[in-house]
Amino acid sequence: MGDYRGVSELQDTSPVAPGSPAGSAPSAGPGESGQPPVRPVIAAAAAKRANASVMGMIIALVVSIAAFLPIVLMNPAPKTDGYRPNINVSATARNAAGVAGFTPVAVETGDTFRANYARWESGAGSGVPAWEVGYLTPKESFIALVQTRQANPTWLLQQTKGAPVTGTRNAGGRDWELRDTGNGGEKSMLLTERGTTVILSGSATLEEFSTLAAAVVKSLESNPPAATPGATVSPSAAPTK
Repeated sequence: MGDYRGVSELQDTSPVAPGSPAGSAPSAGPGESGQPPVRPVIAAAAAKRANASVMGMIIALVVSIAAFLPIVLMNPAPKTDGYRPNINVSATARNAAGVAGFTPVAVETGDTFRANYARWESGAGSGVPAWEVGYLTPKESFIALVQTRQANPTWLLQQTKGAPVTGTRNAGGRDWELRDTGNGGEKSMLLTERGTTVILSGSATLEEFSTLAAAVVKSLESNPPAATPGATVSPSAAPTK
């Protein structure tokens, strides 16, 4: 029989790390080679194509703006003072005359005072039926006109916001009663003429009040006197259907 000790002497006699299976080869750890990690590099041609795409988008945007800019400049936004309702005060006054028992005032002020409403109020809430018109003044303030033939002290206080009587002001050849809350707030001018009471109220200047009041007097003088409250309306004055 041969001697097997020669075979054992040829076996690997390198030490085995503790905990490692016998015969396993040692593995190299990360970074043991000392080389830096590999980073992806974009080819020059690819980078050039990417830059070309971005530049193309920018150029296309500039061309689009340049194409539409002349159209926008040739069509500027319209200048307007806002919505102005077309209120025919005279026509509305004629329609309300039969129900009112008097011819409501319809002042002629040209384009200086613009009406934004004109209506007949039946008086369901206040108990006093009245003709109402709202006017915008040349200085963009507001004056409300109210006319009735059934005025009473309580109603007058409501219409004038409880303002005290501060004097009189002549307009259109008539002395109007002036009521003012003070501090530049609401003011009112009152006139009883030809069977009706007319009240002008708002925050406009006294000069604008006087201008509108003079036009009211002119309209009153051109209208027939109001009928006595409770009187029967003649058939000719009845509203047509």
